[in-house]
Amino acid sequence: MKNHPPGLATLFFVEMWERFSYYGMRAILVLYAVALPAQGGLGFDTPRAASLYGTYTMAVYLLSAPGGFIADRWLGARAAVLLGGIVIACGQFCLTVSSIPFFYTGLSLIAAGAGLLKPNISTMVGALYGENDPRRDSGFSLFYMGINVGAVMAPLV
Repeated sequence: MKNHPPGLATLFFVEMWERFSYYGMRAILVLYAVALPAQGGLGFDTPRAASLYGTYTMAVYLLSAPGGFIADRWLGARAAVLLGGIVIACGQFCLTVSSIPFFYTGLSLIAAGAGLLKPNISTMVGALYGENDPRRDSGFSLFYMGINVGAVMAPLV
């Protein structure tokens, strides 16, 4: 990354963290939901846990459309990414509290934060380079490596 704009490293690690957060949740969500409360879980039956999983993953991607709209109309990409990261972190903190309302609030905040962050962080990567900059393609390749590293590390951890 030494021949690329300095902001690329920051965006790389932000996206890696966001993907780690998302895929980590995907790896354990159903297991946590079906575990008995005595084991620290929620005690949901399998259909309810699977429905929760599907709703969560759907929300993360569907909220990208309004997240992009909000950034285009009001916030701008930089503020949307910053706010999205803060909202995701708040969602993760909510998940540390052992109660159903905090659990649903945490999942909702993570999905909303990802909706702000996902469509706008790629825009920021593109804005680091001029239109005909030959480093642009390799910059996006490095950025997408951050996505893949976060996605691979999450279920392993």
